[in-house]
Order: sequence, then structure tokens, then C-alpha cells
Amino acid sequence: MAANEGDKADAVPIVPVGLEAVYTACRNLYPDQPNPLQVTAVLKFWLGGPDPLDYISMYSNPGLLERGIPPHWHYVSFGLSDLYGDGRVHEFTGPDTPSGFGFELTFRLKREPTETAPPTWPAQLMQGLAKYVFQSDNTLCAGDHVSWHSPLDNSESRVQHMLMSEDAQLQPIATPLGMVNFVQIVGVCTEELQAAQRWNGPSILELLKSCQVAGGEWLITDMRRGETIFELNPHLQDEVERGIDMDGSNLSGVSARCSWQEPDDLEVSGDEKPLSQRISPQQSEQIKAALKKGLASERPALPPISNPQAGKPPANPPYLQSQRQSSLDSDSDPQGNLVELGNPRCLERVHIRLNHEAAALLPLSMKGRLRHGRHFTFKSVSGDCAITLVSNGVEGAFVEESHPYAARGQWLQVLFTSDFINLLEEELDELSASEQIDLPKTYQWPEKGLFITITPND
Repeated sequence: MAANEGDKADAVPIVPVGLEAVYTACRNLYPDQPNPLQVTAVLKFWLGGPDPLDYISMYSNPGLLERGIPPHWHYVSFGLSDLYGDGRVHEFTGPDTPSGFGFELTFRLKREPTETAPPTWPAQLMQGLAKYVFQSDNTLCAGDHVSWHSPLDNSESRVQHMLMSEDAQLQPIATPLGMVNFVQIVGVCTEELQAAQRWNGPSILELLKSCQVAGGEWLITDMRRGETIFELNPHLQDEVERGIDMDGSNLSGVSARCSWQEPDDLEVSGDEKPLSQRISPQQSEQIKAALKKGLASERPALPPISNPQAGKPPANPPYLQSQRQSSLDSDSDPQGNLVELGNPRCLERVHIRLNHEAAALLPLSMKGRLRHGRHFTFKSVSGDCAITLVSNGVEGAFVEESHPYAARGQWLQVLFTSDFINLLEEELDELSASEQIDLPKTYQWPEKGLFITITPND
């Protein structure tokens, strides 16, 4: 018996509930724009298409001139949350859990006086970030920073990286398919990204809000911005340094060209011996889990996001870093994930090699991480080793003062005491300076059994 039209309407909603929930949030903010311009995936992701976002809506926001907020374009994604509720993209886990990945992306772009329609390049940018999320299963949240290493609009702009913030107007929503946050992309210059890496993302966002031309209260990206916040207000650099001294750094690691070995008695600066094995994907996940459970007081660093439009990747792209606290119980066993890596092997001496770009972060790792009881990890871009620096009191470390160097497979841990941290801060300070250093250069502490060689980036 065929169902009548009323039955069909009851059985199949005209607009899927997840999609309707995000639409409603946008309609409440823009009641005069019920049908905004959209960039739509030609072939939907769930039909085999390459773009994870089904739609990107583009709204005209008049700003609030009395508060110094300029007119701008407001972009909102559809697809990172569960739009359909039928399993075609995301698994439904309950109304009180995140919907899909639990967020949608937004972006605010300053409107040029001559523009009558929004540029579409932000939609490509958002699709690129969405692909990373789908491929890595890593979510984005307020406070994250993303190294892009290319002008966001493929121009000559200095705005080449991103911080993530809560959207200035769209509040989190509860949908029948779960919770959805709106995470706003904020374009930043290299110096601002580096400050976020050295200190933390939320603090740099607050500094950006204090400079109207750099984003202002609503963190609106201006691709024509020619000055960083530190050029606009040099005193802000002092604020960053004070913040690092007081709070430490939230950057817990980078991908790097790095290696390590236990040197022979007479060999320190000779040719590097190849490592006997590579870290398997399973071992890499075990290291990541151990860092998360036992070595980190915050969420560990995530793999770098690459810009598909950029050319050669940087020598050591920084991890995307989150400000979220680990949700795992503190009494969980961090060593339970390391069975396949083998038992710790104590080393009498160790020789570490880092490319210059990675080594420039050594002073920060001492000042902003180890001095505050945290860890810092260099993970080889070639996948053959990882090097974690720790200080006393870091939970889950398998090194101790009597045996400061130890390895599980190709994962090396190095323990630094407070006195040694002070010494290294002073002796390695030149690595973070802008002056050129003759490379390769080896720093030696024979009485400690530690040797660090810095090599050129190329």
C-alpha cells in the first residue's frame, strides 16, 4: 500500500536535521539573508567527491562601525558536523556527544569598498582544512594554530598562517545529532604564528583583538595588512616574553630533520650512522598515546597540516597545537602502550643531530617547556626516530637522574636537570638569534655524555 503524501513528509524531512540546525543558527544571525551565496561541492564527499564540505555559505556582515568593527564577509562551512544523521558521512553517537567532528569552520574577511560579491578563495582554504580533519581524524578547536607557509589567498600577502578562535557571533548549538561549535579561522603573519607557538594561541588572539587593524574585537582577517602586531606596538613583544617566563610554552613538539645515536668512544662528529629501523605507524601511535597519557599536561602536538597549494614544505613544519587539556584519567598507565617498542635501554652517551630550523627551538624548549616541568619532542620527518626532552617530575618518563639517556626502540628520551637547563639556555641562546651561524656546529658536554650537532636546513 502506497503511503500518502502526508506520510512521506513525516517520514523524510525536507531538510536533514543537522543541516537545518546549522542553517537555523545562520538565519538567526542573518535574518535578512535567507538564501546566501554558496560554494557547493560538485560531487558530494559521500558520493566519492574530493571535498569534505558539502557547502560553504557566504554572508555579508555590516560590522559595527561604532565599535570599530568593519564590514566583512562571513563564511560558514557545512559538513564537519553530522548534517544527515544516516551514517553516510558521520557515525551518530548520541545527542549529548559531538555531532560528527563537533564543529564547523567560519572565517571573517574584511570587505573591500569596491567588492559587491564575496571572494571564493576562502572556501578552498576551508576545504583544505576539512580534508586534513577527515584524513587525520584530528579536530580543530579555539587556540589551535596552523602553519600554512603560503599567503592564504595565494597573493603576496604577509598573512600566511592561521590561528583558531571561537566565532565572534555564532554560539555553540545543540542539535538532535549532537553538539556543534563554530571555530573561526584567523589569518596571521609569520611573526604572530611564531609567538603563538612560543607562548600559546589564546594569548596571541587577545593581543590581536587589542589591535583593530590586526583583527580587532571580532578577529576579522585583512589580507592587505602590511604590519604585524609587534610592528604596530613593539611593547607587545615584551608581553609575549613575560608570558613565556610566567606561563611557559604550549608548543610540545615539531616535525624535524633529526637523528640520534650512541657514539663510539672516539667518534662524535663523524658521519652519522644510519638507524637500524624505522618507527612503524603502530609505534608512532604508541609514542603519541604515551605522550598524551603520561608525559603531557595538555593535549600533545598533532601532525603538521600541509598546504596543497604551497611548494616545498618547510624544513620542520610545526605541529598543529591545541590548548585543550587531556581528557584521560591521570592514573592511566602510560607505559601500557609501549609493549611493541621494547624495554627501555639505558645509554651512557648520546649524540643528537638537528637541522638548524629545528635547533632554533632548543632555547624555547628549555625556557618555555622543561623549566615549567613539561616535555618537548622532535619527531623525524622521515619517520625513523623521535627525541623527547624531559625535566625532573615529568610523569611517565622512562629516564631518571641516574640514567638520563634511555631509548625504547628508536624513541629517545633525554632528562635535563635544573642546573643543566640553565647551562643549555645560555650556551644555545645563539641558535634562536637572527645572526648566521657557521654550520655544521657541534655543542659538546663530554662530562654529561651529550653531543648536539646542528646541520644546515638544506
